[in-house]
Amino acid sequence: MGNETTVSDFDGLLSFLQRLDRLLECSIAAAHQAYGPDSADPYRGMHVTDADAGQLLTREPGAPAFLGYGDLPTEFPPDLVPPGSRLEWLQQTFGLSNFDLDVVAIALAPELDRRYERLYIYLQDDVRGKRPTVDLALNLLCADATTKLTRRTHFAAEAPLIRQRLLHLVADANSAKPTLLAHELHLDGAITRFLLGQPGLDAQLIPGCQWISPTSLGDFWQTFSPVVGSAHPTAAAIASAKRGFSCSETGLSDAIAPLDARVKSLARLVTQAQQTNTPLRLYFYGPDRGEKYCTAAALAQHQQTPLIVADLARLVSSQDSLEPKLRLLVRAALLHRAVLFLEELDTLKTPERALAYQTLLTELADFPYLAILSGTQAWVPSAQQPLGVLSIQFAPPGVEQSVQLWQRHLQAVGRSLPAEQLRELAGRFRLTAAQIAEAVAIAHTSNHWQQIQAGSDDVAKAPHLQDLFAAARAQLGHDLANLSRKIESHYTWADIVLPPDTKAQLREICHQVNYRHLVQDTWGFGRKLSLGSGLAVLFAGPPGTGKTMAAEVIGHELQLDLYKIDLSQMVSKYIGETEKNLNRIFTAAAAANAILLFDEADALFGKRSEVKDAHDRYANIETSYLLQKMEEYDGIAILTTNLQSNIDEAFLRRLRFVVEFALPQAAERLHIWEQIWPDNLPHSSDLDLNFLAKQLDIPGAAIRNIALKAAYFAASDGGIVTMAHLVKAIRREYQKMGKLLMADELEPYAELLYR
Repeated sequence: MGNETTVSDFDGLLSFLQRLDRLLECSIAAAHQAYGPDSADPYRGMHVTDADAGQLLTREPGAPAFLGYGDLPTEFPPDLVPPGSRLEWLQQTFGLSNFDLDVVAIALAPELDRRYERLYIYLQDDVRGKRPTVDLALNLLCADATTKLTRRTHFAAEAPLIRQRLLHLVADANSAKPTLLAHELHLDGAITRFLLGQPGLDAQLIPGCQWISPTSLGDFWQTFSPVVGSAHPTAAAIASAKRGFSCSETGLSDAIAPLDARVKSLARLVTQAQQTNTPLRLYFYGPDRGEKYCTAAALAQHQQTPLIVADLARLVSSQDSLEPKLRLLVRAALLHRAVLFLEELDTLKTPERALAYQTLLTELADFPYLAILSGTQAWVPSAQQPLGVLSIQFAPPGVEQSVQLWQRHLQAVGRSLPAEQLRELAGRFRLTAAQIAEAVAIAHTSNHWQQIQAGSDDVAKAPHLQDLFAAARAQLGHDLANLSRKIESHYTWADIVLPPDTKAQLREICHQVNYRHLVQDTWGFGRKLSLGSGLAVLFAGPPGTGKTMAAEVIGHELQLDLYKIDLSQMVSKYIGETEKNLNRIFTAAAAANAILLFDEADALFGKRSEVKDAHDRYANIETSYLLQKMEEYDGIAILTTNLQSNIDEAFLRRLRFVVEFALPQAAERLHIWEQIWPDNLPHSSDLDLNFLAKQLDIPGAAIRNIALKAAYFAASDGGIVTMAHLVKAIRREYQKMGKLLMADELEPYAELLYR
């Protein structure tokens, strides 16, 4: 059976309705005899007369209503169901009997012709009885009391019509506990549309689902084609898809031919499954939504079948119960032999949605066609419901493919950048094809806006590389921002004062990021690494020695976002909660390609404690878990600690870099004192910075705080920074640190201490 409605489909329906008309004609004739003179009573059906009661007592218990007043043509004609018709497919697919098909026709009739409503009112002796009841169906289709009692099983909960929700038994709203016979028969709307050849989805599914007909798949492709890289079809392929299909010698449609090898292989797999009538379930996972969409559309186009796209996240957000919607969804795909594409499967993999997830797996177990699930995490097989799912990863494009995408989208807006610059950009950010397209659009619009603000009409100027870096960063980190604090990286190499070897180590960290593609991909070192290709780094040193500032310098140099996580807030006294908190951080960070700065590592790291109770054992587990996630993380993860000696050597071996930050020496302190002042700051010429650098053994952060305090003191006292302001600021900073400041330490400026 194809998706098109044929003449035989309508002929089959008309044959069933003609059979129903004969049944109704005989029943109405029998009713005339049974009602006698009262058959013309305009109030019949609104009251029960003495004659009615007497007539009812003469009837055999359980017998059809008009038994004995004429013979009904209840025998089912052998050739009533046309071969290859929708009726035959419905009967075979859902295991329906001929009796069930007659019931379907009785329930369908008022949907096609309202005259049946009046006929049903007459036969049911009820002015409200526009819909057929179970009793009416049994009266029309049963020849005796035994048959009528036996046929009640067709309306039981486990019967095919009811269990598969083809037919709904609707209770009388005016009756508190109606009998089975009093229930109305309502044919499901999807079955009605199917029998009439009217494609589409149930109204309950519309908010989160989309029906795409085979003729519209070309337009659907075109929606995503600018963003799917080498997997996107050419204009010729889209035109071919819109025209239809002509299989090539390879067995692939013309629409599939221009696509990448993976799609072609999947198309062959789908063809083989189709030829052997084998169900096929695929799981597409990874962040590249556009390519997953296009692949699903390509496979549907290859099969010449509709595509049903369901956003499970939107279905979950609805206030209605989810399980019935999932059943409707799978049945809609079954009725129309559509490819079913279920997006955002991860939203069901929570304890709260366990029932919905199991319901979906159960429904898919009986689905005989192609079903494609989509998510971000790898597939986890279900022990309760094995499906034989084939997992296909959709990872972001590699560096060289990303370079081509960046260049292609830049050329689309009349721009171009050297390949080396784009390679640096592609190596820094693992963006999907859609994100690259969006980043170029943002950079182009931002550059245009900057030109207008500058009063220039030259809109042909290409975006700078830093514009593309900023646009790339804007694509990432949205979830991470809710779990940590983003730090704007303004500091450069010129701002930080460190010993040469310490600064050299920071540059080496940057080099490992800049040349990762060359070393790990081109030279093949990545194949030698069992874990991720990121950098796990430890910054150790006293407070205020520049650990956070160094992380900012790295972020600025690499043009990557920096997120600070306070580990003291991540650690929980409840067993297992710390791991959950850390997992949320790294899951969000994986999509952000950001630098993670774990502050206050002393809250978690320490000498591996002797296991005396469960909390000691789990403390070590938490530490190992963090290091494991840092090793698996593809970006830079930095830990800061005030005391390196507190960290176990076994943990240190798992770190790529350990950078020590010592208190600055006099020469370094002088450099900090000299460069801390902004160019626009007014100050007296007698600031003795050399004296302060020699006398005050303090970290760089304290020097910065003193300079800032002195500036505010000057702002409220003449507007020029003097030694008096500096000495006063030094006293306040020492008070804050809890350190005693002796007057002789500031000779010959001690007299300024108490001004």
